[in-house]
Amino acid sequence: MKTLDLPPLWLALAAFGAWVSRSFWTAGTPWLQLMGTGLILLGLLLMAVAVFTMTLSRTTVIPHRKPTALVTGGIFALTRNPIYLGDVLVLAGLCLRWQAPLGLILVPVFGIWIARHFIHGEEARLHAAFGGAFAEYATRVRRWV
Repeated sequence: MKTLDLPPLWLALAAFGAWVSRSFWTAGTPWLQLMGTGLILLGLLLMAVAVFTMTLSRTTVIPHRKPTALVTGGIFALTRNPIYLGDVLVLAGLCLRWQAPLGLILVPVFGIWIARHFIHGEEARLHAAFGGAFAEYATRVRRWV
């Protein structure tokens, strides 16, 4: 079942919820839609840069797997979780793009779910694998931004 328990699936589920919320209320402006597009692109860029950086470091991008390297440079010097931050930005962007203001309620819910369901476990594995180096990194770089 862990093979199906991946953040993109949870993002898709949250995005579906945002899409469905449009049937209850839609509101927005062209500027908000443009801002939504910008958030989507920024989120996708964050994800791509993070995956590239992790690939260069030869460590896994798959949750629930044991890390083989502690990546602290590049985008990881700004946020410990650029892929999850990208997910949150994409979801917020979709809500704005789709003019789904009720869907915006799902953005913090999704962020909390991701933190509890993935990030806490990943950070525990990083701490177990890299000890003090991860602890020092965690005090220097925030989880989100």
